[in-house]
Parts: sequence; C-alpha cells; structure tokens
Amino acid sequence: MPSIASVAALDRAVRVAARTLARAGLAHAYGHCSARIDDAHFVVCAARPMGLIGVGETGTVVPIDGPLPEGVLGEVRLHQQIYRARPEIGAVARTMPSKTMSLSTLRRTPRALHGPGTYFAPGVPLWDDPQLIRSDEQAAAVVACMGTNAAVVMRGNGAVVAADTLEAMVALTWYLEDAARVDLDVLALEGRFTAAVLDDAQCRARATRSGRIIERMWEYLSAGDPELSGAHVACAAHATRAANVPSTS
Repeated sequence: MPSIASVAALDRAVRVAARTLARAGLAHAYGHCSARIDDAHFVVCAARPMGLIGVGETGTVVPIDGPLPEGVLGEVRLHQQIYRARPEIGAVARTMPSKTMSLSTLRRTPRALHGPGTYFAPGVPLWDDPQLIRSDEQAAAVVACMGTNAAVVMRGNGAVVAADTLEAMVALTWYLEDAARVDLDVLALEGRFTAAVLDDAQCRARATRSGRIIERMWEYLSAGDPELSGAHVACAAHATRAANVPSTS
C-alpha cells in the first residue's frame, strides 16, 4: 500500500467530500463516499451521517476483494464492486438526492434537458428494486446495471455515482440531482408543451470538462470546509493516481 501519510491525506479528502455532499443536501443520515487508494484498496468515510463527520475523524481502508472490515456499512459492497469492475474509477458516492429519488418512484431517471444531464448520456440506468443492498450478489447486479455510466439510480432508494476523482464524483452527484429537478419541473408541463431533450451528439458536445467545469463546481460546493486547504491538494493529486494505480503491497 502507499505510505501512511498519503493514505491519511486521501482519507482527509474523503471527509471533505462527505461533508460537501451533505451540505449540498445530497445525503442525510444515510450515505457514504470513498476514494481508491490503489488497485487493491480504497478508503471509505466513517459509518455515520456524512454531515456529522468531524475534523480528523478517520475512515476505514477496505479491500476491493474480500470481506468488509468490521464496522463498515453493508452497502459499501457497491463501492467494492465498482472499483473491481471499473479500474478507471477513483471515487464513489452512495447518496439520497431527493429529486432523483422522487423521479425514480415513477420508474424514471433524469433526461438530458440541460447541461448537467448530458454527463449521463445516453441515460441514467434504473435499478428497479427499492430494497437495500445487503449482499455481494445484489451489489454486483446493481453495478452490472450501471455499466459504464457515471450513475445508477435505485428506485426509491437513492443513487450511486462514480468518477475518476473525488471532485468529479461530487460534481456529478450534484449534476444528477439538478437534472432530476429540471425533469420534474418539465414533467408538470409536458401535457401542454414538448420537452426539448438533447440528442446524443448534443450531449457529447455539452458534457465537457474544459473551462474548469468540475473544479469550479467543487470549489462552490466545498467552500468553507474546515479541512479544505489540505484536502484540496490531496484531491488534485488524487486525479493523477486514481485509475490503475499499481499496488505496492
């Protein structure tokens, strides 16, 4: 594994991301986020409400293959399965965004109606089962449903978002919820008007990261966090090591 200092820096970055997701209203008592350490391990935040995770409160290092360590929440199996199946992924969040949840009870996921929705083209997969994910078999099935998309929505049970970096994971979780907000607003008017859904070419053109798109959203959402300065450096470094980092263990 990498050095204790580098894991500690990544753990601190995960804490910032966890609190950021909570402040943005994307998680409440339930939810968790993590970041890949290397090809065999990741660190997940403390098993308590993300908004209440304190400065210096450590998470847990979890093996990508193997049983969950004692005290780690059962649905962290979803993180394991994503890191195992998708070596390009460096960060994962399991959250409870309210508009996304409401839309999912209609068996719908957000359409690409404006910029944030384009990052999930050709469409966010729906896991059509409201039950909690408490087995490896369930987690593997959810991740198979997710495929290569940045997100999967679970009917009446929140969402999972994965990205190459912590900053991108947080931004994409916010994008998913904003896309659901717009979709719900539009659905209320579709009896009289036709929604302008962006096609695949429009989505590819719009879903850009140029112009510090991700960085600016991260800065906006994470502003004021008590551990921001150190974590921001760790997050930036994380972008270069998130995918396919060889294990030194």
